[in-house]
Amino acid sequence: MTDQQATTHTYETATARIEEIIRRLDSGDAGLRETLELLREGRGLVEWCAGELEAVGQGLEELRLDELVARLESGAPR
Repeated sequence: MTDQQATTHTYETATARIEEIIRRLDSGDAGLRETLELLREGRGLVEWCAGELEAVGQGLEELRLDELVARLESGAPR
């Protein structure tokens, strides 16, 4: 995936494109060159989506830690 593609995708558009790629590959209609390009694009999108999920997960973890710290500082029960 190029940098420009990465900046134009959202997680939702990337997963939708992955689904399109899978349907095209499953159809058996793609030629050898197209199959290779689709596989490359799909791999790039999967890697990009994995990075997005990891970033969101890390953000959620930070929110939970912030919430825990706030609770501990306020003396509220956990």
